[in-house]
Amino acid sequence: MSSQKDYIQKNKERFVEELFTLLRIPSISADSAYKGDVMKAAEVVAESLKSAGAEKVEICPTPGYPIVYAEKIVDPSLPTVLIYGHYDVQPPDPLELWTTKPFEPVIRKTDKHPDGAIFARGACDDKGQMFMHVKALEVMNATNTLACNVKFMIEGEEEVGSENLAWFVDRNVEKLNADVILISDTGMLANDVPSITTGLRGLSYVEVKVTGPNRDLHSGLYGGAVANPINVLNKMIASLQDDNNHITIPHFYEDVQELSEAEREAMSKAPFSLENYKQALDLSDVYGELGYSTPERASIRPTLDVNGIWGGYMGEGAKTVIPSWAKAKISMRLVPHQDPDKITKLFQEHFEKIAPSAVKVEVTPHHGGLPYVSPTDDPGYRAASKAMEESFGKTPVPVRSGGSIPIVALFEQKLGLKSILMGFGLDSDAIHSPNEHYGLFNYYKGIETIPLFFKHFRENN
Repeated sequence: MSSQKDYIQKNKERFVEELFTLLRIPSISADSAYKGDVMKAAEVVAESLKSAGAEKVEICPTPGYPIVYAEKIVDPSLPTVLIYGHYDVQPPDPLELWTTKPFEPVIRKTDKHPDGAIFARGACDDKGQMFMHVKALEVMNATNTLACNVKFMIEGEEEVGSENLAWFVDRNVEKLNADVILISDTGMLANDVPSITTGLRGLSYVEVKVTGPNRDLHSGLYGGAVANPINVLNKMIASLQDDNNHITIPHFYEDVQELSEAEREAMSKAPFSLENYKQALDLSDVYGELGYSTPERASIRPTLDVNGIWGGYMGEGAKTVIPSWAKAKISMRLVPHQDPDKITKLFQEHFEKIAPSAVKVEVTPHHGGLPYVSPTDDPGYRAASKAMEESFGKTPVPVRSGGSIPIVALFEQKLGLKSILMGFGLDSDAIHSPNEHYGLFNYYKGIETIPLFFKHFRENN
């Protein structure tokens, strides 16, 4: 029987080609026009799990897109690892900024990935990272080294808030019984600085609409006499932060967990180059809440950002109108112990209060999620740390991420399980952006490391 490393080496090209098959499917959950493609992606994931040696593979219906469930029970007396991932992806817009087509994966070298990176929507978030677990199962089955029982729960709505995941979990608590959840939907500091994510920010996501006149008006005949919804919306949004970039919504910060000086000092020891950060983003300077470093602003502090704003005439040339309405999408990243429902309510009350009487305001809540902090002293974290130390040759650094995976807190509430966030992407991989990519080194390293997690988790239990 060949070793795990030998098996991976022998099958590397096939592992990439099989991932390409999944990446070619435009499984955009946010756009109903791609419903068939999202369903096709679920089928490909299910077939891949069967080929990898999983048993009891099911495509489980939900009120939305299905969840792919699979398991491989080696011995009921052994610990069980539940793998979570998602097969849906973000929309690829703006298409003109992609160097190559988003659903035609190609391999190109980059400064951060000199061995090559896979460029495609979903390459890193999360098809590439989820598929590592499928291939790791194949490796463990083929080499007879599967050290724990394993279950898979792969969903198709993560990019739109995992709306039906709680529905599925509520109805399948016994089926999902496990000892730990392992997720690769995060990143690490660098290819030579492995890290494990120990915290995620929560999320409150809303859409706002400001309506003025009952139709678009001639800006010459009516300009200065009626409220322009775009002007009003811009003023309202600008007022949500003060000159120190502190959010002005009353009571917004009252539940924020403030880290001690000792905790902030420990965070500052993680490798970080401000100059490299600015250079990678082509920035002349950084920007954010006064009194906090860039890594702190991006992880342990709450934020408020406009994700999109539109209204009026946006076609070619000029059209001098006062628009009837203007809209914006706004996301607020939250930290422990902020509650997304409470924050959404605070936002709605404040936004309606600051609107001038000349306009009408609507606030539509979308999805949200709780923040999450995982312990570094439990068997799951220790297994992940030992696995990465064995595969990378150095102990990983615990870090908090600025991103949100709302279902992580849900899993702890519903299943009583801790989630280990052992991701292999890099900040430079452009997830949610044009030219998303995922390094070949990272893909292979994930497939190599995951079986080591199983080995060490069994030893720790």
